[in-house]
Amino acid sequence: MAHALNQRQRALLLAAVAVLALLAVTAVGLLLHDKAMVTDFSRKNLPPSLAYPFGTDWMGRDMLSRTLTGLSLSIRIGVLTAAVSAVVALALGTAAATLGRWVDAALSWCIDLVMGIPHILLVMLISLAFGKGFVGVVAGVSLSHWTSLARLLRGEVLQLRNAPYVLMAEKLGRTRLQVVRDHMLPHLLPQFLTGLILLFPHAILHEASVTFLGFGLSPEQPAIGVILSESMSYLTTGKWWLALFPGLALVGTVALFALLGDRLRRILDPATIHQ
Repeated sequence: MAHALNQRQRALLLAAVAVLALLAVTAVGLLLHDKAMVTDFSRKNLPPSLAYPFGTDWMGRDMLSRTLTGLSLSIRIGVLTAAVSAVVALALGTAAATLGRWVDAALSWCIDLVMGIPHILLVMLISLAFGKGFVGVVAGVSLSHWTSLARLLRGEVLQLRNAPYVLMAEKLGRTRLQVVRDHMLPHLLPQFLTGLILLFPHAILHEASVTFLGFGLSPEQPAIGVILSESMSYLTTGKWWLALFPGLALVGTVALFALLGDRLRRILDPATIHQ
């Protein structure tokens, strides 16, 4: 038992470290927003140094400040879009499994339809429909990432419908809404939280991707997708730091969210308590 507790404690410690690191990046990025916008042509295209660890760009802007500000924006968008997607998945997955065969068939068809369209293409189309920019990116990512979690939660609810305590609650006269609220949602909470965390990496990557392609955030914003898109014109001239450090920072942020989701799954999964 001590060994099992140690494993869960290590998982909890790593999850806490990941959360603190992501919160720190978000806070520092917000504080550096104004600095990231400052231009100084006397220091343009400087390679990495002690004064400018990530170098400067063609307008003399500090790339470290721009990278942290862009990551902060990506994390905030990722949190918002993942939360919206997870809530949509919970509502539709539960509705599909509890509101009858016709509702289940209709929602299952919608899930198959959305999953049949490549994510990046669907995000681009929705973003265009909402006018691109912040609203377009949030709508595009939120409305395209709920399907996998909705299908998982639907399967869980279908199994719960035949559980003895659910059947007993129905025989005792509890309404369908009361059964879902009091007996199903507490059981779905671990899967919901894990799915919510694991949506973050996909949301961040797709936000950066559509912004890189010009269908997301506006070029005036210091977003990671904007930074990487602008750096493409300068890579052939040897300005490698313009893309390398922002790209590595984006990968590191996605890896932290993936680590957080994996550790949270281990903490919440009762099956791992004896491992």
